Amino acid sequence: MTCLAAEHDCLLLDLDGTVFRGSEPTAGAVATLASVSARTLFITNNASRAADEVAEHLRLLGISLEAADVVTSAQSAARLLATELPSGTPVLVVGTDALAAELSSVGLRPVRSSADKPAAVVQGHSPITGWSDLAEACLAIRGGALWVATNIDATLPTERGLLPGNGSMVAALRAATGSEPRVAGKPQPDMLRDALARGDFSSPLVVGDRLDTDIAGANAAELPSLLVLTGVSTAGDVIRAAPQHRPTYVAEDLRSLNDASRASRVCVQPAWRVDVDGAIATVTSTATTAEVCGLSVIRAAAHAVWRADLKGRSPVLVAGDDNARTALDAWSLCDRIA
Repeated sequence: MTCLAAEHDCLLLDLDGTVFRGSEPTAGAVATLASVSARTLFITNNASRAADEVAEHLRLLGISLEAADVVTSAQSAARLLATELPSGTPVLVVGTDALAAELSSVGLRPVRSSADKPAAVVQGHSPITGWSDLAEACLAIRGGALWVATNIDATLPTERGLLPGNGSMVAALRAATGSEPRVAGKPQPDMLRDALARGDFSSPLVVGDRLDTDIAGANAAELPSLLVLTGVSTAGDVIRAAPQHRPTYVAEDLRSLNDASRASRVCVQPAWRVDVDGAIATVTSTATTAEVCGLSVIRAAAHAVWRADLKGRSPVLVAGDDNARTALDAWSLCDRIA
């Protein structure tokens, strides 16, 4: 039986929360990525660093790659703007110098003041974005400038926990302007298509930690996906996921790439029976205690809930026996005991 990674010729890997959290790799990431034979491309919504800087950060963590293996939302945003604006057009940058450099690379002129009469605003994550930056962008957007956000991730996973992401700063401008940005990064499928254009691939797999960006982007691009629980989305989020946010596979971390694909797939699980009546999903074990462990209960419950028509209601998980209660409690998911 082949492992999940071996079934795909390209892995489109998210970074923050998937491969690393800040300066620390996620569990098993370095060894796993060294062991896979598929082409690995790193697809990040974080626009704060240039591709070569991202590559250097990954090399410091022990991962082998080249800058050409990195696709950033800054690159996608610059390409989007280059298709809309003539060469030399001023674009106001809310973000890092790396984002500004991507604009220059496609022939646009990065500026930092609304007084330069920018035709567009591009907004990407920067840890030093402040009120004055948002004020200049607010004036430009209110003046009719096209507004492009590299991404709208509300949070950024780090070794310290979840911190404000670009989406939180986008929300401030949305409130101040009453406008909505065009989004260049995930969940739009363009970044994934940009990445796949770097080779000739027949069976790519998207891997990420966020249902609303990584997995939604995979679904928009009609690609299979693996959600890992090392970043933002939780086991409970998986069960409650809207159709456009549902992954093909769910695992605790990247080490699952070396497991059989069937082991991580969201589908019927032999150790569990899940009966859905209205919004009540009753979970009962059909195996011994030794077999009811890990994420199998989540995959089983998600599969059953997704197949049922809950008519917009949130599922309530009920443990039908002690094994089910133990398994659901491990993920803080037992809403009620039968």
